[in-house]
Amino acid sequence: MADDTTRAELLRIYGTGDLANHPAFSGGFINFGYWAGIPLDGGLTTEQRTASQEALYDVVLDALAITPHDRVLEVGCGRGRGARRILLRDPRGLDGIDLVPEQVARARATAPAGVTFTVGSASRMPFPDRTFDRLLSVEAAQHFDDLTAFTRESARVLAPGGRFAVASFFACHDGAAPRLAELLHTFANGLDLPHPIDLFTADLRAAGLVDVRADSIGEHVWAGLDRWLELGDTPDRWDRRWRTAADLGLLDYYLVTARQPAGSEG
Repeated sequence: MADDTTRAELLRIYGTGDLANHPAFSGGFINFGYWAGIPLDGGLTTEQRTASQEALYDVVLDALAITPHDRVLEVGCGRGRGARRILLRDPRGLDGIDLVPEQVARARATAPAGVTFTVGSASRMPFPDRTFDRLLSVEAAQHFDDLTAFTRESARVLAPGGRFAVASFFACHDGAAPRLAELLHTFANGLDLPHPIDLFTADLRAAGLVDVRADSIGEHVWAGLDRWLELGDTPDRWDRRWRTAADLGLLDYYLVTARQPAGSEG
């Protein structure tokens, strides 16, 4: 469960504020995007912005290799736009959980057939053991105040042989937090938390997951995001400092993957 400061910011920004309507985003998604193949030397369209956010889901889904036999869970599902992308992979079932009740209500209002959305915490998932074959989270882990609990819960709800994939931004080292708070007010106000990437991967291994890896995909995130913000109405606003933070080696964007051992490996 998020602490009081983080929870209050989540409810304000994602709940009553409905962050998906902010011009930094489009298409109902709330992520920085994966911009490979999108030209950045000219103008950008809303359609291209939406495509970048869909592409970030595709990077995660490619890593999961979903089959028609798989039950899938998205942690931090937001208003449910990613669910439509997941359904293109034809899973057997799909659930989404989010801590913000308003987001879950929005997701339920347009939910495709066979998709269930539930209010729930990443650190205390409302599902029995070994329920899912695939678990993903797209740009939500930076809000989880207890990543250790998230990794344990992920391991608990994944069936033997199940796969795990997270895409988000993480601190590159333990000492990054003070400077990130100076540069970016979402770190200063507690909405985003500077989780070091090495501690996250260590937690995944401690939870019993195997084949743990963290691959930087920042080269396909930061330049496109910064170009989109540059073309906005207020090109000098604070959020252009995301690229500055990345260039300074304070944070990066990662695809983190792991696997639950099969029964014979346990």
